[in-house]
Amino acid sequence: MKKKEWEKLQQLTVEELVARENELKAELFNLRFQHATGQLTNPMRLKECKREIARVKTLINARA
Repeated sequence: MKKKEWEKLQQLTVEELVARENELKAELFNLRFQHATGQLTNPMRLKECKREIARVKTLINARA
């Protein structure tokens, strides 16, 4: 993740972070489904998505 993207995440409110987490979880579900059916074109996106979910959760927990 680029530094600017991280800074943008840090500026979001908790509600926006929760919404972003839900979006990423939905994307991860779709990626896993594509992987299972052999239609996934970019397998690195699975790893990136998991890490971004972890970053968002970290920010949420830091503010709670």
